[in-house]
Amino acid sequence: MELIPAIMPRSFSELREALETISGLAETVQIDVMDGIFVPEKSWPYTDGDYEGFLTLAEGRDSFPQHETVDFEADLMVANPEEEILKWIRAGARRVIVHYESTASFERIISLFKDRMHEKELADAYSKPIELGVALDIKTPNELLDPWMRDVNFVQCMGIAKIGYQGQPFDERVIEKVRDFRERYPACTISVDGGVSLETAPRLIVAGANRLVAGSAIWESEDLEETIEMFRELAQK
Repeated sequence: MELIPAIMPRSFSELREALETISGLAETVQIDVMDGIFVPEKSWPYTDGDYEGFLTLAEGRDSFPQHETVDFEADLMVANPEEEILKWIRAGARRVIVHYESTASFERIISLFKDRMHEKELADAYSKPIELGVALDIKTPNELLDPWMRDVNFVQCMGIAKIGYQGQPFDERVIEKVRDFRERYPACTISVDGGVSLETAPRLIVAGANRLVAGSAIWESEDLEETIEMFRELAQK
């Protein structure tokens, strides 16, 4: 089981501080990217007119803080993610997550990702493979992903009813959602994002999740290192 701390930065300086704090404690973090359209809230780089600053990363003119010690996945809670996915890959994302409900053309997402993966310049630029994940809202039927499961690297089940907000209550329906995915696709990597805590994690693991994304359970704890270690110990029981 892989634990992934989630960051919901309001500014680039907040992102930098969080990455510096988590460096050495986790191999991968999730950056929650919210545009204020697909979800009501905004996060960096859609806050404070900082999108131009993000483009310097996407164009290779700068690097993410702690990029040598921490990989990151970009959870694109944005409208029309087909316009953003390649920018995040060029900026250095190890994984990109697209919400199924955010686009009318998931086929276009798949096509863009496959084409980009075949470009020689990308293969030369990254030593690790890049993964494409698809997030599914708690109300969206699992079977809608059946046509695309061969084309994505992992599934992210949302564990809360209203995405884009940290600290929301855990939605019990995700347990059955994870269990169903595990039965349908025994070898699939299943991540859960939202409502993940030391109390809900054991049940998610038993249901079949092998990645857990935790935000407030980590950042609001008194001891980040101890909390992360406690999550990891759960996976060994």
